[in-house]
Amino acid sequence: MFKGIGIAGLVLILIGLSIVGGAFYVVDETEQVIITQFGKPVGSPITTPGLHIKIPFIQDANYFDKRFLAWDGEPSQVPTKDKRFIWVDTYARWRIKDPLLFFQRLRDERGAQSRLDDILDGETRNVIAKHLLIELVQGADRRIPIEEVEIGFNNNAKAVKDGKEVSKRPFNTNSFGREELQREILKASQERTKGLGIEVLDFRFKRINYVGEVRREVYARMISERKRIAEQYRSEGAGEAARIAGQKDRELKVIRSEAYKRSKEIKGKADEEAARIYAEAYNKAPEFYAFLRTLETYKNAFKTNSTLILSTENDFLKYLKNALTGGMKK
Repeated sequence: MFKGIGIAGLVLILIGLSIVGGAFYVVDETEQVIITQFGKPVGSPITTPGLHIKIPFIQDANYFDKRFLAWDGEPSQVPTKDKRFIWVDTYARWRIKDPLLFFQRLRDERGAQSRLDDILDGETRNVIAKHLLIELVQGADRRIPIEEVEIGFNNNAKAVKDGKEVSKRPFNTNSFGREELQREILKASQERTKGLGIEVLDFRFKRINYVGEVRREVYARMISERKRIAEQYRSEGAGEAARIAGQKDRELKVIRSEAYKRSKEIKGKADEEAARIYAEAYNKAPEFYAFLRTLETYKNAFKTNSTLILSTENDFLKYLKNALTGGMKK
C-alpha cells in the first residue's frame, strides 16, 4: 500500500516538475518554433500547431511569426540620375521563410528589421540613382512627346527639325516606370535576403515628393507656365477679337457702299423718270408746262418779306407782268 502511494507521489512530483520546468509548450497556427538547448538550436523547426514537449530546464522554445510582416522605411532624401533630389517614403512586406536560418543569422524580428533597413534603403538609393525622375513618377510604356527635341511635325505626322524630316517618331515610349523600378528593387532585395532565412514579398513607394528647395522652384515654374499659357490664350483671344472687329468693319463698309450705290441707282432712275415725264409734258403743251414751272419758281422765290430787283424785260416777270397789265386794263 505504502509502495503504491510512493509511486503515485513520484509521478505527481515528475508532472509538477514538468509543468514548472516548461516541458510542454503550445504552437499556434500563426507561429513556428525553434528549440534551443543551452542557446543552440536543436532539431527541426516546429511548424505544426498543437501541444509539443521539450526537455524542461534545458531546452527553450523560441517563437517566430509565420504571417506576413510589415517593414516601414524612414523618409529619406535621394538623388535621381538627372540630379533631382526627392523625398522617398517606402514600405515592404516580408516573412520568415526559414526559421532556423533566421534564428542563426538575425536572432529575432528586431534584428531582421534593422537588416531590412540597410538592404531596402540601399537598394532604393541604388535603383533611383540609375533612373530619371520622370521614370520614377509615371507608369511604364507611357508615350512621351518629344516636343523639346523636335521643332514640330508636318502634315504627315513626321518629326521635323530645321525644316527636314527626321527618323524619330512623334513620341518616345518610356521603358521604365514606377512599377518597373519597384520590381527592380524587390528583385535585388530578394537576392540579398536569401541567406538570412527571410523573404521580401512586396515593395512599394508610399510617397515621392521634391525636397523643399526644389518644390518651391517647381511650383514657381508651374505658376510661370500657367501664366504663360493664360497670356497665350489672352493674346489669341485679343487677336481673334481684332479679326472679328476688322471683319465686321469690312462687312459694314461693304453694306453701306452697296446701300449708297443702290440709293444712287434708285435716285438716278427716279430723276430719269421725272425728266422723261417733264419732257413728255413739255412736248404736249409747252406753254402750259412753262407756266407751271414758272409758278413753282414764284412759289420758291417769293418768301415772306422777300425783295427782288429785276429788269422789266426779264422773263421771270413775264406772267406777273401780264397779270398786272390785265388787272389794270380791267
